Amino acid sequence: MTRAEFIDRLKEGLVGLPTTTANDIIADYQTHFDDGIAAGRTEAEVASALGDPVRLARELKAEAGIQRWHQEKNPSAAAGAVFAVLGLGALDILILLPLLMGVIGTVFGFFLAAIGLFIGGGVIMVAGPFAGFPGGPFAAILMGLGLMAGAVFIGALLTIFTIWLVNGVVWFARLHYRLLKPALEPTSVQSTSTSGALA
Repeated sequence: MTRAEFIDRLKEGLVGLPTTTANDIIADYQTHFDDGIAAGRTEAEVASALGDPVRLARELKAEAGIQRWHQEKNPSAAAGAVFAVLGLGALDILILLPLLMGVIGTVFGFFLAAIGLFIGGGVIMVAGPFAGFPGGPFAAILMGLGLMAGAVFIGALLTIFTIWLVNGVVWFARLHYRLLKPALEPTSVQSTSTSGALA
């Protein structure tokens, strides 16, 4: 594979990443080729040492999604991290997918129930005193506040569980591609050639 082919495939695989991030990655791999050629290696040898550009792009996108999750910790970052991990296409991750989707569906259902409970509590608290709530207006206000507090508690527990779930998926993915590849960061051409010579 030539340098141009490797870089083109890597660029295609990095589509979806922010432009500056993708450009930085491409620049790093261009440097690997420059260093390798300066050391007397051919473009094909450098490309072979660097590995499959399509797979590298998947791993780099997964790492970018994971880094965003660690920095932002919001629903969008969580979804991005999970989908980036699934984008690795690894068999054991795909086997985990049905179980993961079931858990996510259940958590989402509980979130909707908590929202409904909160809204119901608000309605009882506001309208109960005027609608002849059993026990009188004070009971209606306390019941409404209790339901709303319960909804907030359930929402907080679900948020903590969701963070644990995403962190678990991230841990699983990191374990997975540590087994596939010793390091996600591009290895230097020189160290690859040294290890190749030792082998």
